[in-house]
Parts: sequence; structure tokens; C-alpha cells
Amino acid sequence: MPVDWSDQQNDAIVADYFAMLVHDITGQPYSKAGHNRLLQAAIGRPRGSIEYKHQNISAVLKGLGETWIPGYKPAFNFQASLVDAVVRWLDRHPEWLAPADRPAMHGSRSALRQETMLWIVPPPSRSNAPPPDETEQMAAIARKYDVAQRDAQNRALGRAGEERILAHERASLLAAGRTDLANHIRWVSHVDGDGAGYDIRSFDIDGSDRLIEVKTTNGWDRTPFHITRNELAASDCHRDDWLLMRLWNFAREPRAFELRPPFEAHVSLMASVYRASFPP
Repeated sequence: MPVDWSDQQNDAIVADYFAMLVHDITGQPYSKAGHNRLLQAAIGRPRGSIEYKHQNISAVLKGLGETWIPGYKPAFNFQASLVDAVVRWLDRHPEWLAPADRPAMHGSRSALRQETMLWIVPPPSRSNAPPPDETEQMAAIARKYDVAQRDAQNRALGRAGEERILAHERASLLAAGRTDLANHIRWVSHVDGDGAGYDIRSFDIDGSDRLIEVKTTNGWDRTPFHITRNELAASDCHRDDWLLMRLWNFAREPRAFELRPPFEAHVSLMASVYRASFPP
């Protein structure tokens, strides 16, 4: 009967995984076989077990809304103790969640100035949903560690995402020959504050408004996100012009999809914060 991995073994393989992930993101060569051999000697697990555990770590990172090593396809049905080990590593390395500090972060300002239009894809739907067991396991991780709240509080990530959408909107209008409109795009949340219920005022090529709320994650397209009461109110008030642009896979190759009101047609909304007040 297989023996469960200890916390020490999990911590060792998670640290090794992130060491490879840094090399993978930065484009530095590394040997998976070499890492595997060193781990075999360090933790006393066979090659196949280590390979599969690396795939489990990819799945955990997917659930946590983080990037993973593409060469290790996410494998599910992992132990909860592995999730705890990944979270421990992230807690010890808070810089990993900050775009400005992450190695070769795709959202760096120098890269943003060189980027043009994003790849806009269709939003997630029932027809392209993963298997139910996988979806539930990812959702359980996201709920337990409140991935949506973590992304919402990551101001550096949010700012970098908004900058990337600004670049995309400008490039799109310039490509359509609407330099006049491109020059009037306004970064509302940066210039005027967060009260408008959207981050960017851009334009369609016919001159109509595009009032864009940006939600950014390093995770996959189904990573949950928070939306405020003010943003929902703005989407209702400006129903024909307001849209949410979900920017995902941000750490590697940013992609995006658009959601327009009504939201119930696309996502399940769940109240997560209640205002408490005293009666008069």
C-alpha cells in the first residue's frame, strides 16, 4: 500500500518545482531528469512518483489561480497536504504574487510598451467545461484560499492588467485608423479614482463608448473573480457600453475574453460580503 507523502517530502518537491518554474518562465535551460534524480536521493521516492507529483503541483497551482510548468500537465485527485505545501511556499515567498518582483513577469512596463493587441477568445461556457470532478476540485481550492480576493487585493497585478488593456485598446483603434479616438482613451481608475464602476473609457471604431472593467489573474480562464456592487450598478446603468474584460494567463501569454451584461448569462453571482449597520 502506497505511503502518503510527508510534509517534509512535499515541501522539498514544491521548492524544486518552483525552482524549475522560474527557469521555465525566464527561458533558462534546465533538466527535468536532473531535478528528478536529485529529488530521488533527497526524499527517497521513485522517478515515476516524483513525475506524477509534479503534475499534481501543476493542478494545485491551477486551482490557486497561478501559472504552472506546461510540460507537467495538471493531474488531479491529489492530497490536501500538497495544497498546504504549495500555500506554505507562497506564504514564504510573497514576492511571487507581485508582478513587479516576479522573474520575467510578462506584465512589466517595458514589455507593455512593446505589446500590441491581445488574443481575445470566447468566454468559458458549458460546452468547453472540464470534467465535473476536476472543476469541483479547482473550485474547492479557490474557495478555501479565496483566490478571487487575493487577486482583487493584488494592486500591482491589477494595475499591470489595466495597463495591458490600455495598450490593447489603443493598438486596436490605431489599426482601424481611428487615431483620433485612440488619443482620447482615458484610464479612469488611475486618473479619477475607483468610483466610476469601470477602469477604462475606450471606444468602438464607430465612436461609441467602451466602458471597461478589468479583472486580471495569472490563472486559467475559469479562475473566480470579485465584482463590486458599484461595478454591477455601472453595468446596469451603462448596459449598452459597459463590459468586463477578463485578463488571464497574465504571467506568460496574456489572453482575454469579454463579458457583457446581464452577468447571470455567463457566471454565478454569490454575495460574499454583507454590510452591517445598527438600527436607529
